[in-house]
Amino acid sequence: MIPFRRLNKAAPIYNAFFSTQIPPSPAHYDDLINAAGKEGDFASVRHLLSKRLSQGCLNTIKTFKFIATDVSVLDDLLLNLAAIDDWFAKKHAHDSLVAQLANLHRTAEALRVAEIMGRKNYGATAATFNPILNALAKKKDMLAAWRVVEAMRACNVNPNTTSFNYILTAYCFTGDVVSAADTLVKMEEEGMKADAITYDALVLGACRAGKVEGAVAVMRRMLDDGVVALFSTHGHIIKEMVGCGYYAAAVDYVRMYAGRDGKLDAENFGYLARRFKYVKRIAEAESVVKEMEKRGLQIDDGLKDLSPFFLLRDTEN
Repeated sequence: MIPFRRLNKAAPIYNAFFSTQIPPSPAHYDDLINAAGKEGDFASVRHLLSKRLSQGCLNTIKTFKFIATDVSVLDDLLLNLAAIDDWFAKKHAHDSLVAQLANLHRTAEALRVAEIMGRKNYGATAATFNPILNALAKKKDMLAAWRVVEAMRACNVNPNTTSFNYILTAYCFTGDVVSAADTLVKMEEEGMKADAITYDALVLGACRAGKVEGAVAVMRRMLDDGVVALFSTHGHIIKEMVGCGYYAAAVDYVRMYAGRDGKLDAENFGYLARRFKYVKRIAEAESVVKEMEKRGLQIDDGLKDLSPFFLLRDTEN
């Protein structure tokens, strides 16, 4: 039986806090909530969750850290979260709890809380379920991830682009281009547009499958669609080209995108030089560093031993 006394008893930690003059902050609220949670004082947890929002202190990834020590208290905790009066405070608390449980890889419990939010109209959205999808995708548990998508629909919550991106990235990381393509079709059928993370996953998948030409084609398609590539997207292609021995092509690729963004140039040329150095193509690495100097790009410490300028300076000193 759930001990209802926990719902009604006084809140000593709550009262102690508000008898002090300590300025409120998210970190301090987290400390108090976790102290109360470890003692099983969920009435204080409930009061603190309500009070922190009224003072502009949103929950953080550490708000429900205490649940890691004893997940068996989840029923008592949920009873008190359901008793929060303010609707947004109640929603925010449940969302934070789902994220914490997912972060602890307690995905079954996280899904249970998310489904409660859906059934009781606590404001469940795709963002509620996405931490669960992320945790499952990282473990490559794709069947469970798709079951979460089904659970979302059962709660009248439509998955968003981020939801599918987690699944897509997991397939692409393992080089499963067939499943990745099927996922992309599902996204398009639901009227979702690919974003930078979607394209990053597709480029990664093509590279993992050893199809660097396909990765370059995806990059061109992304630019045609007006989507700005992430630094990592270029990095996937550079790494694969160097790994396959396409040294000249890798240099041409980096030059092709040079001159538009100084930060991107420094990242791409620098990463190319590091990859050359990693595979012991020192002459090519030195050539890239020399080109970086001509372009006025910043050279990080790991590449300075390839620069005549820095070697000469060190000799003079």
